[in-house]
Amino acid sequence: MIEWIQFVITIVLFFVLFFGIGFILNMLMKTTWFPVFGYLILIIGLAVYMSWGQGSFWSDLTGYTWVDYLTAVGGLAGVVLSGSAIRTLRNKGFKMF
Repeated sequence: MIEWIQFVITIVLFFVLFFGIGFILNMLMKTTWFPVFGYLILIIGLAVYMSWGQGSFWSDLTGYTWVDYLTAVGGLAGVVLSGSAIRTLRNKGFKMF
């Protein structure tokens, strides 16, 4: 029971964390989808760094569980939603800085 609560809290935490970071970066840099690319580069970079010199890259990817992948997808969803939120606000006439 407690594991599922931690799992849900982790997904929500990553979603909110990356939504906030993406929203702030979108406001400051005046781009819409840069945080999405930054998130993907971060995740791919960390995956390559973690598997550097320990074996093959694909064997390390299979070492992660579905919980790890769903947590990463939760963060990606937050970044994508922040880009959509900024785009909607700009289309409605709001200006950030």
